[in-house]
Amino acid sequence: MKIRAAVLEEMGLERSYAKSLPLRVQEVDLEGPGPGEVLVKMAVAGLCHSDLSVIEGNRPRPVPMVLGHEASGVVQEVGEYVEDLGPGDHVVFVFVPSCGHCNPCSEGRPALCEPGAARNGAGDLLSGATRLRRDGEKLHHHCGVSSFAEYATVSRRSLVKVDRDIPLDIAGLIGCAVITGAGAVFNTGDVKPGGSAAVVGLGGVGLAAILGAVAAGAETIIAVDRLDSKLELACELGATHTFNSDDPDIVAKIKDATKGGVEAALEFAGSVKALEFSYAITRRGGTTITAGLPNPKAMLQLPAVTLVAEERTLKGSYIGSGVPSRDIPRFLALYKRGKMPVDKLLSHRLKLEDINEGFDRLADGSAIRQIVEFN
Repeated sequence: MKIRAAVLEEMGLERSYAKSLPLRVQEVDLEGPGPGEVLVKMAVAGLCHSDLSVIEGNRPRPVPMVLGHEASGVVQEVGEYVEDLGPGDHVVFVFVPSCGHCNPCSEGRPALCEPGAARNGAGDLLSGATRLRRDGEKLHHHCGVSSFAEYATVSRRSLVKVDRDIPLDIAGLIGCAVITGAGAVFNTGDVKPGGSAAVVGLGGVGLAAILGAVAAGAETIIAVDRLDSKLELACELGATHTFNSDDPDIVAKIKDATKGGVEAALEFAGSVKALEFSYAITRRGGTTITAGLPNPKAMLQLPAVTLVAEERTLKGSYIGSGVPSRDIPRFLALYKRGKMPVDKLLSHRLKLEDINEGFDRLADGSAIRQIVEFN
């Protein structure tokens, strides 16, 4: 079938993206679902820093590629062996398909699926197939999803079915921003009621972590960013203290406010400097968590003795250390009960043609979560 999609031809183009046009909306061919696959009509697709990192060349991927990985949609057709989904079902996309059989999957850690990671790096679906073409040329899939398109053919293992009474624009944010941010709070950080947490970097993922910390019952919630507008929004979402990262005395001020540092510091800025800062504001015996994705060449240096002498923990968090089939419905249930107002993360609604301007806003920090609406 013929569809419209945003194709990345070349990484590393200069900004503004509204002028250099790294993503070009074109007519491409999409094949229907093979065995174990599903054809989905896209409802909304979110703009995420992980997409921006590919555009910038900080996370190299094979091109040409149809970008996008955070989305929701409606099932149109299912392939052979897919028995638990049917036309009309509402689904959220997951950006790492889980095979269910490798060591991480068998240990209940599908976010670390080995075949899923390998196929994502190659720009294929979980089966190794590709379903996108342009004039006979192969187009790569982004994270097994490629949601910046009117339709997508994906592995069944890239989808989580959700209730039809959930607005699809809200559902679309759960599969990346919320499961990554709130998941890092609940799963990786194990933030407890009455505890303390700091969130460093207040993009869509970081602000979702603020929502998660509030839902978890943390008593002290520190928000850190360089933009005062984002600090103000963090306060509206439930942060108890805010600090501008440009303040030269910020570490001392946070330690003073928390009597020595926070129990869990969560970094979402995707920079080594932010991670070092997050480690510095973590208390003795505390945990520093990073869900940011810096350039692969970036290296981290820490005083190794503190890991032992202060019993410190440094942890990575990918997809919020989550189990998407479990966590996505849980977070949507919290939204329905008013405990996690995900709708407050939405700052812009776009048409597909406006996607490059959207990435300019994402790059300069003037947007929180933007979605492309297809209906």
